[in-house]
Amino acid sequence: MPIYEFKCSKCEEFFEVIVMGSNDNDIISCPKCESEEFERVISKTNFAMASPSAGQTKGVQTQERQCSSGSCKTYTVPGESR
Repeated sequence: MPIYEFKCSKCEEFFEVIVMGSNDNDIISCPKCESEEFERVISKTNFAMASPSAGQTKGVQTQERQCSSGSCKTYTVPGESR
């Protein structure tokens, strides 16, 4: 079952849907504004090579810092810009 990513044409919200069949576009709506006007976007991929000769790839990076509740973490996903 593929997971497709969509962008709402009305509120510009990004959302994902598991599509079971070819006619599922008729029942998809934005979870934020319930609009049925959307476009399918190409999802970003993230992978790492296991071979040492494949070069260096960066996965999710974690940054820890002190905050009012103790210790906080920020996760940075490569290629993620929203």
